[in-house]
Amino acid sequence: MSIRVHNLTKYYGDQKAVDQISFEIQTGEVIGFLGPNGAGKSTTMKMMTGYMAPSDGTIYIEGVNVAEEPLTIKRKIGYLPENNPLYTDMPIIDYLHFCAEIQGVHRDAIKERIRQMIDLCGLDDEKHKYIHELSKGYRQRVGLAQSIIHDPDVLIFDEPTTGLDPNQIIEIRKLIKKLGEEKTVILSSHILSEVEATCDRILIINQGKIVADGTAESLRKQAEGEEILHVQLGTIAGESAEMGLRSLPTVASVEKLDKKTNYFKVSSEHGKTSRKAIFDLCVKNQWYLMELTPMETRLEDVFRNVTSQPGTKNREDYMQNTKMDIA
Repeated sequence: MSIRVHNLTKYYGDQKAVDQISFEIQTGEVIGFLGPNGAGKSTTMKMMTGYMAPSDGTIYIEGVNVAEEPLTIKRKIGYLPENNPLYTDMPIIDYLHFCAEIQGVHRDAIKERIRQMIDLCGLDDEKHKYIHELSKGYRQRVGLAQSIIHDPDVLIFDEPTTGLDPNQIIEIRKLIKKLGEEKTVILSSHILSEVEATCDRILIINQGKIVADGTAESLRKQAEGEEILHVQLGTIAGESAEMGLRSLPTVASVEKLDKKTNYFKVSSEHGKTSRKAIFDLCVKNQWYLMELTPMETRLEDVFRNVTSQPGTKNREDYMQNTKMDIA
């Protein structure tokens, strides 16, 4: 199902938690929703599910206004909130049966849906336990199971892999990608590698505004204005190596990565390259050039650049150079 968010705003008293954000999501997309703590991710997700009313703006799911027909929309959404509220005094199967009933699953289909959820979410070994007997990771699986038991068209997961071990994270990642083949999925996470591996597109929110929107690859390419090189020189260069690198007109900064060897991280001035200048410096001084490797921009670098405090020079320069629109 397609989703369209237009000028969405939310106030908590005088504080503006979400500031006129707009974006669209197409059917079958898996969207990663990133941002630092307090950026407005969870608030936006709650408004999209109808759990919380916006102060202003509209949300349309498959053309239906969430505020005008909340019950209709809630039947089409599976939601796993950040704190994963569960009735811990209930057995897993009874809890899933309860969730299926309140979500309107037909009585004749409930037993089969529970069996499918137990299998899909890896709960078979624990299915006869009470929820309070489960580890945090298995409780998270129960939360995932309740969110999809009614086969919704839109899935909204707020930190779905919280508390899971690395093997469980991989399993849930595969599950989300599989669900994304047929459903629209929105998930938030602080694990950037997880988002990059799972999501088709990434939205980054900071201080209530969308500050980046695109695939992981497109965001990295937009951020590649500054060249960063790993440079290793032979020992013959001695202590003059760092001074020589700093003297190059195209070099913005030099960081020595290893005190015992001539191994450096060299950052070039924006829009310039230092590779030829470094090579020529080595030829001139008869230094051995052991390594000259460009570093690929990481998603973590993009995230830091667009979520730094507004008004700082780094963020202003980044947004100007990458030409990202701040919604």
